[in-house]
Amino acid sequence: MSSTKKRYTNVGTDIKEVKRLNSQSGLSYNEVKQQLAKQFENKRKN
Repeated sequence: MSSTKKRYTNVGTDIKEVKRLNSQSGLSYNEVKQQLAKQFENKRKN
């Protein structure tokens, strides 16, 4: 199987395009939670 061949889900979604768009969309929900937790811990220490 060639790596340039497009892969689609059963309903026709282009998997690589979704991954590309997701990578450009900013922080994920879990990444935001992690950053907020770090900020909270830093403020508690001060």
